[in-house]
Formats: sequence, structure tokens, C-alpha cells
Amino acid sequence: MSTTRAPPNNIVYFHYHASPYARRVAWYLAFRRIAYAECIQPPIMPRPDLAALGVHYRRTPTMAIGRDVYLDSRAIIARLEQLFPPSTEHPAFSTAEMMGLAKLLEKFVVDASLFVHATTIMPPDLPVFKDEKFLKDRAGFFGGKGMKEGIKERRGAGLVHVRQCFDVVENLVGDGREWVGGGDRVTLADLEGKESGEECFDGDAYSRVGVWCIDWILRDLSPPKEYFSEEIYPKTYAWRARFMAELEGAKSQAPKPVRLQGPDAVKAVLNADFSNKRIEVDAADPIHIAAGTNVELYPTDSGGQMHRDRGRLIKLTKDEVAIAVQSQDGSTEVHIHAPRWNFKIAELSGSKL
Repeated sequence: MSTTRAPPNNIVYFHYHASPYARRVAWYLAFRRIAYAECIQPPIMPRPDLAALGVHYRRTPTMAIGRDVYLDSRAIIARLEQLFPPSTEHPAFSTAEMMGLAKLLEKFVVDASLFVHATTIMPPDLPVFKDEKFLKDRAGFFGGKGMKEGIKERRGAGLVHVRQCFDVVENLVGDGREWVGGGDRVTLADLEGKESGEECFDGDAYSRVGVWCIDWILRDLSPPKEYFSEEIYPKTYAWRARFMAELEGAKSQAPKPVRLQGPDAVKAVLNADFSNKRIEVDAADPIHIAAGTNVELYPTDSGGQMHRDRGRLIKLTKDEVAIAVQSQDGSTEVHIHAPRWNFKIAELSGSKL
């Protein structure tokens, strides 16, 4: 792609393909037929492209829409839902009724921690366990223990929890319905209720019970067949198969992403305008931080706490926070957006960032 052209819809998607959270967002984009550019990131730190934008957040995926950067797949999909209302060009993937169910499923797995427990059932012969750089990078997600020892210690309990989550899914689709919402087509409730995103040990650590998570567990983790099989969970496996067939159809009709190299992606973002002009800080918010206050922003639910973004508070609602930061070279202001759930906003002492 020419460096003089803006990315499709001014969207640059930063991710790597092995991330189940990244797949979740890519699947959503395919179902909605939203054109975008992508910039593939390394699976471990550092990530110079994001650093050049002034982003310290260590997880993937992230998405730049103009000069607004969205952290966490929840914030990404929520913003895309706002920007692309249902139309002939961008088919609907949710209804008001299904959005309520999708949110319920999201909160179910936030509390049930399906993704976190699933990471503990990874088989010890996976290639990542032979990659010392990967093990070192992910060590912080297992407290004082290394990744190998942490998974070995938690595997039994993890299998118990994941089986219970599969039981919930089997019961949910066990009444004969083809889709989670009970309708005649796939919707966002199915995606929120599957598996495939932010990266292993580095994404939305408390995932949904969506098909994307179920798919990731069955496809990438090779769970023990004595606990997970089509015979044990026939409805769940059938639901997953239906979803994947619909996904392949959606991909065949969706625009192919434009691949950008890092420098071109950074240039495209920094040369863009802000896409989100609705900047507001709720003065009645329970944390009582005023607009313009220098704050730090970071996730609280896994090993990303050491990678904190610092900037000027420009948006604070019950669902979203945004801060203004400077690009790495100090030339350009960038706005970083995150969901309120499992993100900490802390006022910095003094005026320095």
C-alpha cells in the first residue's frame, strides 16, 4: 500500500495471528464487512510500533481509528458498533435484545474466568514451552513462578473450571437452538459466547464464554479427550461448527485487510485526525478526577500492571476512559481509550507525566 494513502476507514489494527483475542476482533470485522489495515506485531515485548505512538500498554490487540487508539477488544468492538451502524454495506451483527445477552455472557466469563483457567490447561509439549524468550516475557502472569511451573501447578484445578464452563455452554444450547440468542442467524451473542484475541496471557485476561474462547481451547490447547470431546459436549461442538461455517462465508464476502509495515502504520496514525470528538469527563463519577488531571492508566486483571500509560484525562464515562499522550518523538498528541472494567485510573502527584 502506498504510504500516501490513508488506511481503509482510517483503521489500523495492531495484532498477531496466534492471539485468540485478535481473532475475536478479526472475526467481528469479517461479519460486519468493515475494511481495515493491519500491522502485525511480535508476540512478545518490545513492540516498537505501538511505542512510537506513545502507547505503553503491553497487550494485543489494539486498534487505531484515526489518532484514537483503543485498548482491549471490548473497547474496540464497542467503538466499531458505534461507528458502523447496520446497513447494506455493513450487515447487522446484533440487535438490542442480543446486545443484552452478549453483555450477560461477557460478565459471566469475566466472573468465571474461563480464559484464565484455560491458560492453565495448556499441554506441556506446546512449542511455546521451548521458547525461552516467550517464557520470560509471560513470567509476570504467574506471580513468582515461571510459566511452566505455574501451569503445572494449576492444571488440575484449571481443567475442573473449564469443564464447568463447557457444561454451561452445553446447557445453553442444549434446548435445540442453533444460535445462542435463539434466532435464525448468528449474532454478536454467539461471538461473545466462542473462543479464538488479546494474546495468550496478554489479552483481556478475563474472557467471555463466546465461541471464540471455546474454539481456541479446542483448536489450540488440545484438551484431554477424556474430559472434552464431541461425545461429551455434542451441542457445544455442533454450535462451534455452525459458527465456523458462517465465519468462512463472512470472510469470503469481507474486504481483505491491507497489510502495513510498522513505519507506514505509525505514519498513517500520526497523520490522521481524531475520530472520536465526543470528549467529556463526568464530574459526578465516583472516582472524582477532574478533566485535565494527569493520570496513569493500566489493566488490573493480569500481568500488565507494570506497563502503564500516563497522560491528561480527557474522557471519563461509566464505560470508557481516555487520556491524551504524546507520540514517542513528542511531535503529536494521541488519544488512548480503554474500558472502565478492570482498568485502573490513578491521579499522578504533581504536574509531571
